Amino acid sequence: MKEARWYRENGKTMTAKSPARIAAPRSTRKGGSAACGGAKLEEGRAKVCKTAPALVRAETALGARGPQMRGRGALSDATPRFENEIRSHEADGWDLPEEFPPLRTQVTQEKAKTIITQNNSPDISFDRSINPYRGCEHGCVYCYARPTHAFLGLSPGLDFETKLFAKANAAAVLERELSAPGYVPKTIAIGTNTDPYQPIERRERVMRGILEVLVRTNHPVGIVTKSALILRDLDLLAPMAEKGLVKVAISVTTLDPSLARKMEPRAATPLRRLETVRQLAEAKIPTAVMVAPIIPAINDAEIEAILARAQAMGASEAGYVLLRLPLEVSDLFIEWLQAHFPEKLQHVMSLMRSARGGKLYDPRFGTRMAGSGPYAWMLGRRFEAAAKRLGLTRSRVPLRCDLFRPPGQSGEQLQLF
Repeated sequence: MKEARWYRENGKTMTAKSPARIAAPRSTRKGGSAACGGAKLEEGRAKVCKTAPALVRAETALGARGPQMRGRGALSDATPRFENEIRSHEADGWDLPEEFPPLRTQVTQEKAKTIITQNNSPDISFDRSINPYRGCEHGCVYCYARPTHAFLGLSPGLDFETKLFAKANAAAVLERELSAPGYVPKTIAIGTNTDPYQPIERRERVMRGILEVLVRTNHPVGIVTKSALILRDLDLLAPMAEKGLVKVAISVTTLDPSLARKMEPRAATPLRRLETVRQLAEAKIPTAVMVAPIIPAINDAEIEAILARAQAMGASEAGYVLLRLPLEVSDLFIEWLQAHFPEKLQHVMSLMRSARGGKLYDPRFGTRMAGSGPYAWMLGRRFEAAAKRLGLTRSRVPLRCDLFRPPGQSGEQLQLF
C-alpha cells in the first residue's frame, strides 16, 4: 500500500517493476465475466472487475507479479482471506527505472495472555507447543504457517516476513502456567509454527527467556529450527541434555546454497546448518535432521544426500515432510515457481496433485505430512531406505518428565527462615 500511495501522491502511474495494488470489494467480484482481465488503474481511478474470487486469486498468482524483494521469499502481499477487499497487482506497461527501498522488518511487542498451545492432532508426537513469535523473518516461501497472519488482518505474503510480533512476556506467562495446580508435564514443542531462532531473536531474546524457565523447572522440550543462532544457548541446552530434557531438530531443505537463498532468503545457509548439527552433537545434545519440506522436482533428488551429510555431522534421527500448501500458501508458491522455475511449474503442480488426491493440499490427519499415491509412496520408501542404511532409524528415547519441579518450589522452604 505504501508503494501505491507514493506514486499517486506524486502524480505518476504505476510501473511494471512497482505494480499497483488495486482494492475491489469482494462482493462486486462474484458472478461476473472473466474477460475484463482484472482491476486496472486509469487516470488515477480504480476500475472494478467482476471476476470470481477464485479466478482473481489465480490471476494474481500467475499473472502480473510484484518486484522480487532482496532478502524476501514471497513476491507479493496477497490479501488475507478474511478481508472484505481483494488487492491485486496490475502493471500499466510503463518501464521507468525507479525502484523502491527494501522492505524493513517491523517488530511489535505484544503481551500474551497464554503461551502454551494445546492440540489433539493424532499424527504429531506432541500435545502442546509454544510460539515465541508471530510471523517469521526467514521468509521461507513454502511456510505452512503463513496463513496465520490473516487472523491479524495482515498478508500471509510479505507481511508475514516483515510485520512480526514478539511475545515479550512469554517467560513470565510460561512460569505462571507451569505453576498452575494440577499441571502435568509433557514435552513442549517449540518451532513447529514459526522459527524461535529467527533473526529478531538475536535482539528480542524471547526464546532465551523461555529456555531459562524450562531449565529452572526441569521441563522437557523439543526444538525445531533452521537457524545457527541456537548455538548461542548451548550453555542452557547442554545441561538439559545431560538430564534427558531436550532434543533438537535442524531443518535442511537443500544442499544447494543458490536454491536455499531463493526459498529461504534469511535462513542460515545449508553448510551453516550442517555445522550446527555437528556442534550440537558434540555437545551431546540429541539432534535430528528434518528434510522438510520435500518439494517435487525441486529438491526431491537430494533426500539421500541430505541424510548422508547430516549423519556424518552427528545427527542421530531423521524425519521428512512433503510440501504443504494450505490456503494462501498455494498462490504464493505458484507465484514463486513462475518467477524462479517457470519451466517446472506445471510438472511440480502435477506431482503435488498426484500426492494430494487431485488437490494442491489435503489437510486430513494421517496424509497431510507425507501425502498419498504412487509419488508420495516412492518418496517415503526412498527416505526409509536411506535412513535405515545410515542408522537414523534407531529407537527414539523419550524425554524425561519425572524431574519436573514447578516454579518457585525450590524457594518455598527458604521462606520459612
